[in-house]
Amino acid sequence: MQVVTLNTAGGITGGDVFQSNFLLEEGSAATITTQAPERIYRALPFSPPASVRHSVTLGPGAMVEWLPQETILFNGAFLRRQLCVTLAADSCFLGVEAVVFGRTQRGERVSSGFLSDTVRIVRDGALLLHDAVHLSGPIADILARPAVARGGVAVATLWFVSPDAAAALEAVRAVLKEEDSGASVWNNMLVSRIVAREGAGLRARLISLLQVLRKGEKLPRVWMC
Repeated sequence: MQVVTLNTAGGITGGDVFQSNFLLEEGSAATITTQAPERIYRALPFSPPASVRHSVTLGPGAMVEWLPQETILFNGAFLRRQLCVTLAADSCFLGVEAVVFGRTQRGERVSSGFLSDTVRIVRDGALLLHDAVHLSGPIADILARPAVARGGVAVATLWFVSPDAAAALEAVRAVLKEEDSGASVWNNMLVSRIVAREGAGLRARLISLLQVLRKGEKLPRVWMC
């Protein structure tokens, strides 16, 4: 089953609240994606951050692919986002979240803003991953630091929770060998971080990675539009 979510507002700005909840029953499978890249517009002064919360719960033997297209943060955007994934002991999860700071093809610079991005993955009642990114203030200057993104303005994190995770590690590293990126495996979970100089390069790398992990199966058509 394929699920394509749609934001009829055309974008998100300060004070907006979005929440989604997905429940996959025993033995079911689904691919969840978005119609287009999500845009986070400049917030008005003193507006609260936009709030986006997603919850995905998998029953025994279920498999979900969480494949939203990239999120584009405009200059002055304020976003607080959270993804919570709850797995049964034998369910599987493939997910990706990508953020592009500004419309990079136009040379835009995100000189200020706020991003709080948290991912929690729980398997069989035990916390498997708590991944939190917090950027506030002069975002472009922060991204320029060698220990942050070394000037990259498009970043993504990929998660693959499966008994096959370790077997996929070398193929994933082969795709990433020329990038400011890396991948590791522990507890049957593969995690990869990717940094690129612009959004198109990040998307191309993600497509290559997902093709490896999806064993050559085509991505949802909306990814190719």
